Amino acid sequence: MNPKHIVGLLEIVKAKQQSDKNYNWSNDSNTFLDEIKSEVGEVEEEIETGRTCFLEDELGDVLWDYLNLLQSLENENQIKLERVFERSFQKYNERWAAIQSGSTWSEIKTAQKRKLEIEHESRRQ
Repeated sequence: MNPKHIVGLLEIVKAKQQSDKNYNWSNDSNTFLDEIKSEVGEVEEEIETGRTCFLEDELGDVLWDYLNLLQSLENENQIKLERVFERSFQKYNERWAAIQSGSTWSEIKTAQKRKLEIEHESRRQ
């Protein structure tokens, strides 16, 4: 995998969303959430057909809509896109390390949920 492809996609997403401000076709993040749901259905269909190039194309559509969803949520000040990637890396890095050390997926998942609850509560105060 070439990391420049992800970076390039993110740059295209940002440019496209900037351009989309001139049009009213989008319903912000809800538009992309709906598109992801639709594209997942198309992925399921392509898994059944065995047409690899079509499956890869549909998975690319899911990725595109997911990146657009992230960017829209950031534009709406609901998230920080970079934090989503940071949290995801940290979460699965911790899970993998825990599993390699003998913990179960369930144990580490429970501990991580508790950690999120503590973080959430501390921000509410």
